[in-house]
Amino acid sequence: MKRRALRRGSAGWLLLTGLGVAYVVSGDFSGWNIGLSEGGFGGLAIAMVLMGVMYACLVFSLAELSAILPTAGGGYGFARRALGTWGGFLTGTAILIEYILAPAAISIFIGEYVESLHLFGLTAGWPVYLACFVIFIGIHLWGVGEALRFSLVVTAVAVAALLIFAVGAFTEFDASGLNDIPADPNAFGSNSWLPFGLLGIWAAFPFGMWFFLGVEGVPLAAEEAKDPVRSMPKALSISMAVLVLLALITFFAATGARGSAAVQEAGNPLVVALQGDGGPTPLSRFVNYAGLAGLVASFFSLIYAGSRQLFALSRAGYLPRFLSLTSSRKAPYLGLLIPGAIGFALAAATGDGGRMLNVAVFGATISYSLMALSHLVLRRREPDLPRPYRTPGGQLTSGVALVLALSALVATFLVDKEAAFIALGVYAVALAYFTFYSRHRLVAAAPEEEFAALAAAEAELERDR
Repeated sequence: MKRRALRRGSAGWLLLTGLGVAYVVSGDFSGWNIGLSEGGFGGLAIAMVLMGVMYACLVFSLAELSAILPTAGGGYGFARRALGTWGGFLTGTAILIEYILAPAAISIFIGEYVESLHLFGLTAGWPVYLACFVIFIGIHLWGVGEALRFSLVVTAVAVAALLIFAVGAFTEFDASGLNDIPADPNAFGSNSWLPFGLLGIWAAFPFGMWFFLGVEGVPLAAEEAKDPVRSMPKALSISMAVLVLLALITFFAATGARGSAAVQEAGNPLVVALQGDGGPTPLSRFVNYAGLAGLVASFFSLIYAGSRQLFALSRAGYLPRFLSLTSSRKAPYLGLLIPGAIGFALAAATGDGGRMLNVAVFGATISYSLMALSHLVLRRREPDLPRPYRTPGGQLTSGVALVLALSALVATFLVDKEAAFIALGVYAVALAYFTFYSRHRLVAAAPEEEFAALAAAEAELERDR
């Protein structure tokens, strides 16, 4: 275990808050607007609100769980305590799918941005993908404190750009453009606000998630945080508040400035919203470059999250144990290098960022369901467990998160069936590995396993009284 230790006390609540926003901020610059093609303005607005409620409920539930179990395992550790080894592995694998596929997808988007901005004279994407993985993994290998400070600076630039964009876009706001997508007369319940009917709301769920996707990864930093019992709930709450604000102003400013129809399929909707019919403006160029900063922030933070999830699963024996070895600077170097190599290979081989993100969203919704269920189970099975932070609303809050997460999981099949089945195929291979090999080789000394063993011993003592 000494060879598998992280650097404790490296991140306070400010760096953790920056990490939470960094995971998500690229989704404000692009991706969410495709939901307009699925549900129209009204459908995506309702989907955004419902997904915002889901994430808020999930974040409050995770804040309680992370104060109970402040380890690098994050959601996997919570599910291990509540649902046993199978639940832990299912949750950890789903999170790993999200955090390996999402950086690969974002590296493709970074390549497209670099190419569209005519930077460095590049006309092919793979050199950009390679540079992203090499440079940013190198910073992570340098040390977690340095990495999170870099992430905070880039995230601050991206957030400032979103606020500046909103100021410029709201000067052109026209409410009549919000519902300018023609209604489908064959869709049940269709009207000007819901052009694709009631089913369009459901189909827009995965795109409503883009405003918040990834914030649940903050607990993965618990083992490296300063006073995680206090800093983790604070960072999660503030991150969610910032993301809600950014989601509202981005959504209304972009659709109101140019109309929903104009931005619904744009690769860079904020730039399209600013340019109008007169071509590029100084503000649109600034936002275009800032979008690159947003993508870099999310890519960088998701690399961190994936490495910590892989590290925790490996340290406990769910994955090959050599993957959890750490360097002299306490960085899980193989946990960074191997997912990075996989991500680069996928990006270079496919170039299909949208498909990979849909696979990542499928894994995310599975993990959300299992993490919300873990909160419910621990509240019922271990009501006297010391809880330094308690979720507002208790089981009702995590129950809402569970129902909405399951609804979002089903909605992924409405958007991209192939991506959903690809994720299921990866899941099946991972489960076969766990069933026939790794579940017989778990490491009892791993923090998550020790917590589970302690809980089992306490339950046995309680029964014997």
